[in-house]
Amino acid sequence: MLERRSETDGVVREIELHLRDLLDARSASGAAYGPHFDRLWRLGSECLLGGKLLRPRLLMGAFDALAREPGGDAARRPAALRIAAAVELLHFSFLLHDDVIDEDLLRRGAPNVIGRVIDASRAASGVEADDASDRALHWARSSGILLGDLMLSAAHQVFAREALSEAVRVRLLDLLDRTITESVAGEQYDVGLSDGVIPADLDTVLDMSRLKTATYTFELPLRASAVLAGSGSRVEQALGEVARHLGVAFQLQDDLLCAFGDSREHGKDAFSDFREGKETAIIAYARMTDAWPTLEPLLGAPDFTEEHGRAIRAALVQCGAEGFIGSMVDDRIRAAVEIASREATVIPGGLSRFLLRVVDSLEGRRA
Repeated sequence: MLERRSETDGVVREIELHLRDLLDARSASGAAYGPHFDRLWRLGSECLLGGKLLRPRLLMGAFDALAREPGGDAARRPAALRIAAAVELLHFSFLLHDDVIDEDLLRRGAPNVIGRVIDASRAASGVEADDASDRALHWARSSGILLGDLMLSAAHQVFAREALSEAVRVRLLDLLDRTITESVAGEQYDVGLSDGVIPADLDTVLDMSRLKTATYTFELPLRASAVLAGSGSRVEQALGEVARHLGVAFQLQDDLLCAFGDSREHGKDAFSDFREGKETAIIAYARMTDAWPTLEPLLGAPDFTEEHGRAIRAALVQCGAEGFIGSMVDDRIRAAVEIASREATVIPGGLSRFLLRVVDSLEGRRA
């Protein structure tokens, strides 16, 4: 997606190898804490491996481009690969916690860790699939929280223990700390907006999107690549600006895909955001239109049906919400390209070409 196929395959294999090393090292000690703990770690490892690896691929693509420049520190590539693998552990920890918050049992059409723990409990007890007890659900969700904590700790350990200079390690740890803080703040915003604790308006929803998604999906990997390659603060700052725009565009695209995309491609329930009453940017825009009195009682309705979902989808198109958010995606992507062009003396040619490939992949995104 981000590189030519032959290049992507090689980088993905490298990242997966480092991920397996990290997971295997933890799994080896897991058996000492009993079969339930060991099984949880193994289930988590199975769910983690085989993902798209967007964030580590961003980090390595940018790092490789910068390391090829004069003054680039290509010798740090093994460290960059381990940090990239740790970024995927961080991503997975957020997914685990997010699934608990959203009460989800599926991810991309298949059981997530919580769903797999429930399935394992049912199989062990001989309980029918439709007869999950409150205790089984509590056990599975608690396991999801705890595994997310372990993944978060494992990611931090990689950053803290990497054999880098003190200045580089501290800079990376500062990035990690800021990323976790902003992502948690964004998640709290998301829950508060959906629960009506935080008043919903478009600016607040966009700020939530930046905090929840842009910081850890784009800003952390791109900034970390500059730090690891020894490229200096000006390159890191320019990449941070680009990342914020691309990250918001990415989240807005997610909102559009969930509302209007093909569920067979994006792997989510076609109307999950509508069913949960999520306060996305699309809904925030609709609040400002004449369509809102019709839409409001349908969103998150206790008796939500597919008919409700289709009615919401049609109203969002008619009131202009779909088109408006689509234009915001275009504006954010255009702003990222303009920054990269403006900072041409700071962002070297190889990195600029990589960023343009990222832009191309976002513009053609369907999942």
